[in-house]
Amino acid sequence: MSAYLNGRFLPLADAKVSVLDRGFVFGDGVYELVPVYSKKPFRLDEHLRRLQGSLDGIRLANPHDTGVWHELILRLVELQDFADQSVYIQVTRGMPVEGQPPRDHAFPQGVPPTVFMFSQPLATSTPAQKAAGVCAVSAVDNRWQRCNIKAISLLANILLRQQAVDADCAETVMLRDGFLTEGAASNIFVVKDGVLRAPLPSSLMLTGVTYDVVLELAAAHGIPHEVRAISEAGVRSADELWMTSSTKEIMAIVKLDGVPVGAGVPGPLAQRMDGLYQTFKQQVMRA
Repeated sequence: MSAYLNGRFLPLADAKVSVLDRGFVFGDGVYELVPVYSKKPFRLDEHLRRLQGSLDGIRLANPHDTGVWHELILRLVELQDFADQSVYIQVTRGMPVEGQPPRDHAFPQGVPPTVFMFSQPLATSTPAQKAAGVCAVSAVDNRWQRCNIKAISLLANILLRQQAVDADCAETVMLRDGFLTEGAASNIFVVKDGVLRAPLPSSLMLTGVTYDVVLELAAAHGIPHEVRAISEAGVRSADELWMTSSTKEIMAIVKLDGVPVGAGVPGPLAQRMDGLYQTFKQQVMRA
């Protein structure tokens, strides 16, 4: 697999950064993940806008304009020998230069950022997995207050996701002060009485590109939907519960904390939305 690091395309195994890079020492950086279908990035401009928002959130200047990002990402995609890909982009605050402290919390001055990208095969959910649905656990959302920044310091998310892994489940549904925020690595949707409900975007959650697509498709196809605060009781009494992400796409959660969600099988709206999403995805890729 080929990678990109600070102006060079090279084999992934040869990509090296200093142990003093602030991404390694402090987790001082942001990332973005772009799904690629048949070597065509999906909603690339939307992903780059989210990357810009994350960079703005940590006060780090974007090292490239949109045109350069397009060129670099498309070149990286073409270098791979697989068609469906997941492109990982990481930008850190770089490494202190000579004369600067090797480890200092304050931003170093005059330091170029570290830009790293690599691509791996995209593994989406299989039809059998979508037909069966997955289980999830719930947990208190104990992360920091700026979850809308796609920061590389993901320890809290890792610990929360591991709770699901330990229970042999797919995701952890997070609740803060009695309200739904998101999943450890996904957005969460609720369906009740035929109405699709999504948590209100805030600094306490990361709004996914798939989250946006789902709401756009709901509006375009006359599916009743609301963007609002969703209580824990609303989550636990849901007729349907979904997790969405670039890799999981639309995945029904059929059991939460060992209790069936609705009928305990993927609901009709999840199945309809997945069909709409697959059609939309193909249309975008043909454009």
